[in-house]
Order: sequence, then C-alpha cells, then structure tokens
Amino acid sequence: MSAINKIKAPIKNEMEEFQIFFNKIMKSKVYLLEIITKYIIKTKGKQMRPMFVFLSAKLNGDIQHSTYVAAALIELLHTATLVHDDVVDNSDKRRGVFSIKALWESKIAVLVGDYFLSKGLLLAVDNNEFDLLRILSEAVKEMAEGELVQLEKSRSLNITEDIYFDIIRKKTATLIASSTASGAKSVGASAEQVDKMSNFGVFIGIAFQIKDDLFDYQTNNLIGKPVGNDIQEKKMTLPLIFALQKASKIEKRKILRLVKKKNKSHKDINFVISYVKKSGGVEYAENKMNEYKNNAIDILNYYEESTTKQALLELVNYTISRKK
Repeated sequence: MSAINKIKAPIKNEMEEFQIFFNKIMKSKVYLLEIITKYIIKTKGKQMRPMFVFLSAKLNGDIQHSTYVAAALIELLHTATLVHDDVVDNSDKRRGVFSIKALWESKIAVLVGDYFLSKGLLLAVDNNEFDLLRILSEAVKEMAEGELVQLEKSRSLNITEDIYFDIIRKKTATLIASSTASGAKSVGASAEQVDKMSNFGVFIGIAFQIKDDLFDYQTNNLIGKPVGNDIQEKKMTLPLIFALQKASKIEKRKILRLVKKKNKSHKDINFVISYVKKSGGVEYAENKMNEYKNNAIDILNYYEESTTKQALLELVNYTISRKK
C-alpha cells in the first residue's frame, strides 16, 4: 500500500464520495470551461488539502454534508490560486504538467481562476455555510497579501528571516490552516478546537513550504521544476537567507549580484547552490522544517489515539519526507 493510500484509509469512502461531489460541482454548460475543468480533474494532484479537511473533521466529530462543502471550497480555492499563480509566474508547467496558461493563454487562465473562486463563494452561500466562507475569505486575503509582499521584496531582495516566514505563512500555510480549521468547524467543533486545528495547519503548512524550498537544492530533481528555479526567479528562500546572514560583505554582494542577474547561466546558479550548501543553509532549513513538524505533532498529541490521528501523523511525516 502506498503512503498516500495508507493515509487515506480512515477516510477512503468519504474521499471517493467527495470526488463524485466535486466532479458534479465542476460541470459547466460552457464548452471551453467543461474542457478545461476535465483537464484539471484529470491532472489533479494527491488532493492533500481535502484529505486534511476530512481527517481534521473525523478527528473532531462525525463527518457530515458540511465537511464535503468545506473540502470542495478548499479545492476550488486551491485550483483558482494555482491557475492564477501560473499566470503571475509565467509558468508553462506545474509538477511536470502543462498549465492552463500554457495550453489556453493567460487571459483564459485568469478568467478560469475567477470562475472557480466564484463557484466556491456560491457553493458556500447556497449551503448557508457562512462560517466556512469567512475562514476561506480570510485565506484568500492572506494569500494575496503574501504574494504581493514577496513580489515587492523580490525587487530589492531585502527579505529577512522574519519576513520570509510571514510570506510563507500567508502564501502556503494559510490554505492548509483553512483546510484543518474548516474540517473541524464542519463537524461542530468548539472554537478552541477549531483554533487548535488552525494552528496545526499553520505549522504543517510552513514545514510543507520549507520542504518545497529545499527541492531547489537537490541534485536529482523530481518535482517538474528545474533545480535552482527559485534562484532563477529571484525568490529568497530560507536556505539562501541563512547563507546570506552568515556571509561577509564581499560574499553577500557577490551572491546577491548573481541572484539579481537577469540571464543567469548554469554556472551562476550552481555557484549559488554550492555556496548555500557550504554555508549550512540547507541543514538550517531542514532543522527549521523539523521544528514546525514537531509543533504540529504536539497539537495532535492532545487527541486520543485513533486510526484518524495516526493517519494525520502519517500525513505530517509524508509532507516533509515526500520526494516531489
């Protein structure tokens, strides 16, 4: 049994029912939208966020219709942000699969992203799920803020460690936090439990993003983006930020000059990667990732032992041990 199937085991039936529910929501009478949504469904990933919703719900109560709505809201929002991100980043591929922007053009991709976002809003309103709508709306706001701060800082590359963590908390962790919080909320969990699950999502979301950042420094790339891609795009991630903190003024100027360079050669990128590794940046980021993972596990330890709790622990460990 694969790691993902093992994690899904306690919610296997619910995830299968969710897929039917989600496919129905995604249907459209507009031919172009129908073609694009079918492509998205066909190339979907592991659906980690709906898994977080269902597992968090089951950990705090009995799964009900609200849980399916919460999972669909998360998946619609996540899909919308991915489609929009590919336009912002001018990306032709995501995880080795052609993006909507690459296949249909930027204008269509923006409109498709808007469509999915509006579908999520209508789904919440039609089901009177206003508490879930508030959780998701807050996530949209935070994600946009995080993206804008990153774009602003990428011009000057003056990102400190504190700013970096604020960016990834907003850009990545807030969506996972909304998954775990909405899962708990959907089964009538107390405000304290919802808050606890939200914090759990933040911790594992930050660990998830640090893991993504570390892929930039691996030798054998398996995630569909080139090694050194973040450096190529002038993104200041934790390993690089740490290395620059330890660098002399001369070294720092040299590294920043290479990162700022518009057309970087493989030699330029390899030099930066090598410098970061020698400076202990990768090891530092790995330690931070494990700290956040352990913070997430500490929250799970408040709950009694169950197959659901064990699955969430497995999901936490998978998040930081995944190969892509």
